[in-house]
Amino acid sequence: MLTTIRKPQPDIRQLRQQFLAAKHGQKLRNRDAAAAIGISEGEALAACVGAEAIRLLPSFVEIFEEVPQLGAVMALTRNDNVVHEKDGLYQKMSHNGHVGLALGEAIDLHGEAVHKVFLREHSNHAAFDALVARWRDPEQLPGITVEPVPAATIDKADDAIDGDGFRAAWSNMQDTHEFFGLLRDFGVSRTQALRLAPPQFVRQVDNSATRLILDQAAASGLPIMVFVGNRGMIQIHSGPVSNIKLMGPWLNVLDAGFNLHLREDKIVSSWVVSKPTSDGEVTSLELFDADGGTIAMLFGVRKPGQPELPAWRAAAMNLPLLQAEADAEAQA
Repeated sequence: MLTTIRKPQPDIRQLRQQFLAAKHGQKLRNRDAAAAIGISEGEALAACVGAEAIRLLPSFVEIFEEVPQLGAVMALTRNDNVVHEKDGLYQKMSHNGHVGLALGEAIDLHGEAVHKVFLREHSNHAAFDALVARWRDPEQLPGITVEPVPAATIDKADDAIDGDGFRAAWSNMQDTHEFFGLLRDFGVSRTQALRLAPPQFVRQVDNSATRLILDQAAASGLPIMVFVGNRGMIQIHSGPVSNIKLMGPWLNVLDAGFNLHLREDKIVSSWVVSKPTSDGEVTSLELFDADGGTIAMLFGVRKPGQPELPAWRAAAMNLPLLQAEADAEAQA
């Protein structure tokens, strides 16, 4: 969480100089330049308030719901291992408390915060200037305080979980959104849930699965959904993908209107997961890092009330199993 400081800190000027030197001297993006000097991106930008950055009032919901006035822009959501960039209009804005939704055809967002909006040449720059002027904080003092991220919850031992109850609840789901409540009610993490799930609903697949399914979707025109999230935001691409490029460890989608940059080498486990719904089973490819954090999730394009695309299900179910899983199946 970020909170505003109302007086400058004595080392803020030096912090700003270090950040700008790393950014320009090494030609780094803001996030990487901040990491290079051992601070967060938020701290780095706050050090630039009054010079390269303008502090806005913390009226996050109100500001966000004015973003449609900017016209077509680029929305960016990322975590440590993947960047999701989507061009288009913010539409169908709504919120409930601090949780907001943008449900446009191009930009589909769910979350609280932790997101970036970039102007394009064709964006409404005058509307942007007006928005900044309207929400500009009258106190443009540099600096913020930051609180440590809460420590990750340690998984309970598997035998401490009501496994039979959990598997029964999974089998009786009627909507994919029930899954989050299922994790909470039984006190399990997402990767632990996959270990404890009814075996007919989960398959651990080889970590090449993402590349294989993106290549197949590009070759066949199969429309897919790509979910990328962090602590405060989930951003979704819905539609086809076409230009898939592997550049070193980065697996990229480089399409007009949608870019994805995924560190394939950071994928520690990949799972094909099926969840029962009133419209039939819904299948996802879910990717996790070394800490069990979700990197990304892929689905076939689907609207509520409709069954999932048979071509998507077939593609997911035909992904190669992790070798240990394949060996276990062969011995069964």
